[in-house]
This record gives sequence, structure tokens and C-alpha cells, in this order.
Amino acid sequence: MTILSSLCSFPPIHSSYPFPNSALTCSISNLRTQIQSYACSTNICTQKIDTSLITIAESFYDDEFWAASSLRVRSFNQFRPDTFGLQDHAKYLAEREFEALKERVSGKNKAFRRVSCINASLPMSHLSSLYDDLCSSCKYSASGEDRVVVGSLDLNQCLSLPDEIVGMKPEVSGADTTRAYLSNVCVARELHRNGLAYELLEKSKSVARNWGITDLYVHVAVD
Repeated sequence: MTILSSLCSFPPIHSSYPFPNSALTCSISNLRTQIQSYACSTNICTQKIDTSLITIAESFYDDEFWAASSLRVRSFNQFRPDTFGLQDHAKYLAEREFEALKERVSGKNKAFRRVSCINASLPMSHLSSLYDDLCSSCKYSASGEDRVVVGSLDLNQCLSLPDEIVGMKPEVSGADTTRAYLSNVCVARELHRNGLAYELLEKSKSVARNWGITDLYVHVAVD
């Protein structure tokens, strides 16, 4: 799992974060500081946003899944603008992620007990004059309002976690049912350094607690 892969290139962090307690909050706070420090050392051009307009919630509908899938394709791939058939290829990748995401969330993929797609979104009216590509790729409608997915992640309760991140916790029976894994964490590159990733992680912790999860796993991979 690559967390903020389009922003981070420091060494991988392999961790188990038990919660609810201060350890997870502290660990994520430290991770946030590393990410911000790295961003400040680069020439990333980002737009400050009105955080009161952000909605972070679990997603349940196909148009939200499609918007999230499109954002993931934008975030986890670096395309040359002059690449032949670029739009068709990006659409193909989005379709693959869309179908896989629906299978995971619906429970059809038996490798997962439960999966939640958590998205951060903004009203399109707040972004349309600035980021045409982002708005056209990652938009959806909710309650009659056009919105844009600007951040996304999956919370996965798995039958088994990826080998490289399986740790010693939780040290209780039935541990496979009380731990979960965060994947596909991404934020639109145009809106980095607005705290969106941190808020997505906080929401995932809240959902995980409601599931009875005691430990969350996440790691950062070199791009």
C-alpha cells in the first residue's frame, strides 16, 4: 500500500498502530510532519482551500466509486502529456479500479471481510475555475450538488494482511478480525498541504472503531 505516493519519497515505514490511545494519534501526527516537511522542500504548487466546505464520508454509490477510482489513477500514475492514447489508457485503468473497488466493498471479493471507501470531496463550484481536469475526471452528484472527490482511501478488514506489514499486534485471540489495513491513500496533487490526508486518516480511525478494530496497519513506500 502506498500512502500519498505522489508526494512521498522517503524510506518505507512499516508500522502497527494500536488504538484507541495516544499512540496512533502521535504516530499519524509524526507522519503528517514528515510529509509536510518533504512537501515544503519541493516546488509543489498547491491551492489553499476553505476547509469548512470539505465533506469526508464513507461512499456507497457507483458515481462516487468512479470518481475515487479516477482520482487514484491520477495520483498513482505519472503520464507523459504527449503519450499516444493517454485518455483511453487512463480510462481503462479507472475502469479496472472501479470494478475491483465495487467487488471489495460489496463483499464479492472473498479475500476481504469488509471494505469501506472513504472519500473527501468539495463542491465543484469551489474548484471549477481552477482545476478543469480534476473536476472533469473526479466529479459526481450528491443531493443535487456537483462535487469533486479530492482525497480517498480504503479501510480493509482482511482475512490476512499483506505479508510485508504483518506485525505482532494485536496480541489477542481472533486478531485477524480486530485489525485492518489502509490502502489507496491519495489526495489530488493540486490540493496537497491542506491537511486532507490527515482528516481522511482520522475518519478511517472512527469507522474502524465502529467495526471493533483495535489495530490499524499502514506503511509508506518509496515511489
